[in-house]
Amino acid sequence: MSKVRPESKKKIVQLHIQEGRTLSSLAAEYGVSTATISNWVRAYREECQNNEEAMNQLELMQEIRKLRQEKAELEKENLFLKKAAAFFAKEID
Repeated sequence: MSKVRPESKKKIVQLHIQEGRTLSSLAAEYGVSTATISNWVRAYREECQNNEEAMNQLELMQEIRKLRQEKAELEKENLFLKKAAAFFAKEID
């Protein structure tokens, strides 16, 4: 396997934490083993324990992931309600 640049490692870790990408999908995309990516994520989390700036960044990434999940759920609920409203509007006519 080819060497991965440090900025690519950071991006891969970010994709896993912030966007919830699976290790296997990242491994396939970047040509790195899942164990290697897992080690990078573990090392980043350990770094966050000793570095306040890194910890803040980790918390922000986790919050972004949570908000994206909530947004997706709300969009699904909104779509369902629109369909239900259209259905009941037909029933009234």
